[in-house]
Amino acid sequence: MTDHHTYGTSTHTVGELVRLVSDRLGLIFTERDSYYQGVYYLADIPSGRIQIQPNPIPGDDDEDDLYAPEHPAAQVLLLTATPTSDPALRTRLGSIEGLTHLNHETA
Repeated sequence: MTDHHTYGTSTHTVGELVRLVSDRLGLIFTERDSYYQGVYYLADIPSGRIQIQPNPIPGDDDEDDLYAPEHPAAQVLLLTATPTSDPALRTRLGSIEGLTHLNHETA
């Protein structure tokens, strides 16, 4: 079972959010480039991973598509995946001004 959380912001750029989360959690993010997701940043945490990426991603028709179309106002997304619920992580992320919890799924 994996616990997934989606956060979003229209206050911070991708770079700003990477810096804020790095400082707050003591993480090092690695830049990745994906045909499907575009450029995003990934950090491993002891019990999972955190990904930061723009919501608009390059589409096949040279138009941007939204990674999370259900949250069009969020220009930047932060995605977490942990094997179990991690309330401490949620609390620390929740303390970042301008970052809003958008969704929770368990798979």
